[in-house]
Amino acid sequence: IGKYVAIDCEMVGVGPDGIQSALARVTIVNYYGVTILDKYVRPIERVTDFRTEISGITPKLLINSHDFKQVQQEVYNIIKDRIVVGHALQHDFKMLMLDHPRKMIRDTSLYEPFRKIAKGKTPSLKRLASEELGMTIQTGKHSSVEDAQACMMLYRKHKEQWEQSVQIKYYKKLKIEKSKKSNITK
Repeated sequence: IGKYVAIDCEMVGVGPDGIQSALARVTIVNYYGVTILDKYVRPIERVTDFRTEISGITPKLLINSHDFKQVQQEVYNIIKDRIVVGHALQHDFKMLMLDHPRKMIRDTSLYEPFRKIAKGKTPSLKRLASEELGMTIQTGKHSSVEDAQACMMLYRKHKEQWEQSVQIKYYKKLKIEKSKKSNITK
């Protein structure tokens, strides 16, 4: 599989008026964009809005879907000890009910040079793919495969600079922690 994976999830609506989200599909690709996992997930609650026009999820696609806990475990086994790339990953991790160490996350929605493109706001993956990669994605229904691949391509394009910024942040954090400890012992 390698050291890096990208993940994307598609959600459906549950609860009154389908306002709450539930996981319906999860895709993981490797560093080269090859699909490692692509599974439809049986939502824990009854689906009240398939959000088909956005998610691409239909009732038919969920007929033979997989148990949430089983898929959650598979995802955990894949991402454990790996750098995870994605867009607005906090939503995907929340839907998967998983945590991942912050230093092992590369989120295209939070990467500072990408936020500059959106004038300090959160850039859409569609815009990043267009401006950074010359790719058109999300023209209709979203594809978690296409979105995960686009995230990985963005990461690969900026990997060197991105990893330097991660190292600098990590170094600064260590320096601050050491300074706090030395102040305590004085």
